[in-house]
Amino acid sequence: MKRQENLERAKSAETWDVVVIGGGATGLGIAVDAITRGFSTLLLERRDFAKGTSSRSTKLVHGGVRYLAQGYVDLVREALRERGRLAKNAPHLFKSEAFIIPGEKWWTAPYYTFGLWLYDRLAGKLGIGHTRYLGKAEANKLLEGVKPEKLRNGVCYYDGQFDDSRLAINLAQTAVEHGAAVVNYCEVIGLNKNEAGKISGVKVRDTLSGDEFTVNARCVVNATGVFANEINHMDDPHSEDGIVPSQGVHIVIDRSFLPGDSALMVPKTSDGRVLFAVPWHDKLVVGTTDTLVKDAEYEPKPLEKEIDFILNTAKDYLVKAPTRADIRSVYVGLRPLAAPKDSGKSTKEVSRSHKVHVTPSGMVDIIGGKWTTYRQMAEDAVDAAIKDKTLPEKPCQTTELKIHGHAPADMGNHLGYYGSDRPAIEALAQADAKAGSKIHPDHPFLYAEALWAVREEMAQTLEDVLARRIRLLFLDARAASEVAEDVARYIAAELGKDENWVRQQTEDFRKLCKQYHF
Repeated sequence: MKRQENLERAKSAETWDVVVIGGGATGLGIAVDAITRGFSTLLLERRDFAKGTSSRSTKLVHGGVRYLAQGYVDLVREALRERGRLAKNAPHLFKSEAFIIPGEKWWTAPYYTFGLWLYDRLAGKLGIGHTRYLGKAEANKLLEGVKPEKLRNGVCYYDGQFDDSRLAINLAQTAVEHGAAVVNYCEVIGLNKNEAGKISGVKVRDTLSGDEFTVNARCVVNATGVFANEINHMDDPHSEDGIVPSQGVHIVIDRSFLPGDSALMVPKTSDGRVLFAVPWHDKLVVGTTDTLVKDAEYEPKPLEKEIDFILNTAKDYLVKAPTRADIRSVYVGLRPLAAPKDSGKSTKEVSRSHKVHVTPSGMVDIIGGKWTTYRQMAEDAVDAAIKDKTLPEKPCQTTELKIHGHAPADMGNHLGYYGSDRPAIEALAQADAKAGSKIHPDHPFLYAEALWAVREEMAQTLEDVLARRIRLLFLDARAASEVAEDVARYIAAELGKDENWVRQQTEDFRKLCKQYHF
């Protein structure tokens, strides 16, 4: 997957059937859906793939236990079905994770066991594990690190765990392998319309070179997530905002706080939220929060009260209470929630389901949703264009489509996340001493992975490599800052960049790292 090749294809095609704006989960899913139906497809992303929300999730592929409690049965059924499909289509990225709800009262576990039995039933043949009641002894054994007084009993259920930005890169590769063109660092700066007022293409700026060009399209899809309002205003300056961003904060701490293989799920916190502590790589992700924010940003910042909420809730449950000094990284994601008709609604009342509609100008607009249902969202978006007669009818092909990297899961080695690409990366590591060495002594990542990211995964910056191809920024921000200059110099040789580029990349990335640690 080479950026320059994809960029040249973007410029040279006379007319694309589908142009997708946005390279997050939704946009990449749509690109895969459209190209596998036989539509010529171009995807444009103004930053890097999964730069925004799609790299900042809780790392769960889940049906949404709390949505079931709120009565959203259809939403949960859809999500559980898609969870099962992802487990089959991308086994190298999917892990069936045991989640344990601690029972502080005698009735807690029986109560949740019944609800989660229904959760399992809704998954049907695509289930990944069976809910079971845990007695005191087993609950304490499986949740080592949780206070015994919180574990009078427990209930164990199963959901999926994954690496979000790695799935995004694999979806981009899948789209390209089937004939699509995908380009990062290409910003849509305008929409072209014909005499009938229908969108006929987009104006594009290559943000790396500054070059501008026009792309013709039969169908344009706005899949920009929390930034969807911007594109909608290009289409119609008087359109109402369809997105309200909600901020979710996560902290990353060492596994020693919860050393077992099971994840902790707190079903009701002091303010009614759900809190997860999920093993991820060799760390523990704890979150999240749910706070409405006014503006969408690529690098949203956590509020002090949000960090305090997570730490205080964790303190209530963990024997070893984490403090700010224990935080390896803090990251913030913005949920692209569909704006409620009642502006006074809380985040809990705002729908998590996705919505698709076609504007009067013919643009397909998709908002809301989550990683788990990305494939269904993509199918619905392309179906909407077909129903509107913008595209001819062609059936969806993605329900059983193998995603790039498809291989048996191997979570025991971090290179297992690469799936079928793993042997090629191992060959790079064996061919050169530098490539085979660790980027940082405390983490398993190799220079060969950085080289692979630049050569085969369209990484263009130091941040692309250390934040989304290799997850070091999200796992240990201080460590990422320490190796910044060395990694920048290493990839500069591959990218053909000079010392000034190295200096600027290092400076910019270290500044970013400061937002991820305290």
